[in-house]
Amino acid sequence: MSLLEALNWRYAVKKMNGQPVEQEKVDKIIAAAHLAPTSSGLQPFKVIVITNQELKEKIAPIAFNQSQIIDSSHLLVFAAFQNYSEEGIDEVFSRMNAERGLPDSATDAYKAQLKSTILSKTAEENFNHAARQAYIGFGIALAEAALLKVDATPMEGFNGPELDELLGLNKQGLKSVTLLPLGYRDEANDWLANLKKVRKPLSEFLIEYK
Repeated sequence: MSLLEALNWRYAVKKMNGQPVEQEKVDKIIAAAHLAPTSSGLQPFKVIVITNQELKEKIAPIAFNQSQIIDSSHLLVFAAFQNYSEEGIDEVFSRMNAERGLPDSATDAYKAQLKSTILSKTAEENFNHAARQAYIGFGIALAEAALLKVDATPMEGFNGPELDELLGLNKQGLKSVTLLPLGYRDEANDWLANLKKVRKPLSEFLIEYK
């Protein structure tokens, strides 16, 4: 199945059937998010995987009791860094240079320029930047799930501060950005399952300069 075929197959599942997703497929979805491109390779987000049913039941009211939270096999939480730090940037480039067999000094000029730009910004600006990087990983995970014929429902409808408190994300310097329940559709009980996928006409979506 091509990516376009997979994207036509997928939809935002409203009702999941509770069947477990094979761990091999979950691992591939997480690997896709892990391999996603990010600005300067900083990877300023983490993915939290939740399979504990009691914890999912605690999260459900935080996410307006959307049934996919409880009925999902795995609940992925994409959480972005609250801010960047000099130590964190140094760690990224030290690892990068070590794995490429380069001296630490190889990236000194670029790293200094990056620090001067990023560390001069406010924490809010840097969180917003990190959240955009998290969304890249989120989108690629969503696409990989579709290729594997695993259903996934993108969710922004939840109380971020409450979820952060429940999962202890603040203590880890993280803020939740979006949720991705993984599972399998319950077509018989999902009102959206058999409805046509609708998008704007390409003529309204695309702008070309020739």
